[in-house]
Amino acid sequence: MTSQPFSTAAARGAVDLSGLSQPQPTGTRAPAPAPDQGGGARPGSPVVVEATEATIQQIMQQSVSVPSVLLVWSATRGGREVVADFAAVAEASGGRFVLATVDVDANPGLAQALQVQQIPMAVGLLQGQPVPLFVGSQPKDVIQQYVDELLKVAVANGITGRVDVGEQADAEGEVPMSPEHEEAFTALERGDFEGARAAYDKALAKDPKDRDAQVGKAQVDLLERTTGVDLQVARTAAADNPADVEAQLLVADLDVMGGHVEDAFLRLVDLVRTLAGDDRERVRVHLITLFDVVGSEDPRVKKGRTSLMSALF
Repeated sequence: MTSQPFSTAAARGAVDLSGLSQPQPTGTRAPAPAPDQGGGARPGSPVVVEATEATIQQIMQQSVSVPSVLLVWSATRGGREVVADFAAVAEASGGRFVLATVDVDANPGLAQALQVQQIPMAVGLLQGQPVPLFVGSQPKDVIQQYVDELLKVAVANGITGRVDVGEQADAEGEVPMSPEHEEAFTALERGDFEGARAAYDKALAKDPKDRDAQVGKAQVDLLERTTGVDLQVARTAAADNPADVEAQLLVADLDVMGGHVEDAFLRLVDLVRTLAGDDRERVRVHLITLFDVVGSEDPRVKKGRTSLMSALF
């Protein structure tokens, strides 16, 4: 996928949902809204529900703690296939996000609020804020990539709640979350970075090849480094002090958090070219951790690795 990941800040104002609800903080493990029987929702599924003008407020409130996606489609103009594929992705996620389908024919008010111009259309919700994903039909593997990007942004912003899929997941053969990963998510929900890191370390002690734990730990580190940082102050400091390694690393972190992945990689690759010794190694290692956060299969990471190798040799 070549699109940038989306930050909640970058998405503000892209879709005006302010008139629909004013989301308030809720519990981090609240169950999903009860699904209606139609409009693409899966009967009895806790992670695939139908969004209507009556239920949208509850869905938006839940996105304060659990990432959500609004998938806009039409029962009369097509879209059933993408609904089915997106639902399969949601059900395979183990409760990491909620898919809320919106039938524009049955919900014209929602369609107007979402500024629907083409269907199907997918919009993420993080803390009640819209995150545009894509328009038009997409194959299942591309849907999965967009979801992966959304979940990375969610974790980076501390939105790590999960829907309790309960017995349904076991019946459908889902792999349950390990106690260590459960402990890490619980720690993140209360803002305990050390606890989350320790939990991922325990997971890696049991299985050094646990890729989810490796990525999770890198994301925890990124979140901790950027929490409470003033973006403008950080950018000014980096611009005024181009030789300040710490300032450059911080802005690269903030760029990844904000979805400016290529900018972050370019900044650090250029820095590697100008440094030597311990400082150069520090920047190299830091850039590799950002590669882990974004994901090794991302084409920007592959390009970044090539650029890094060129800078080193």
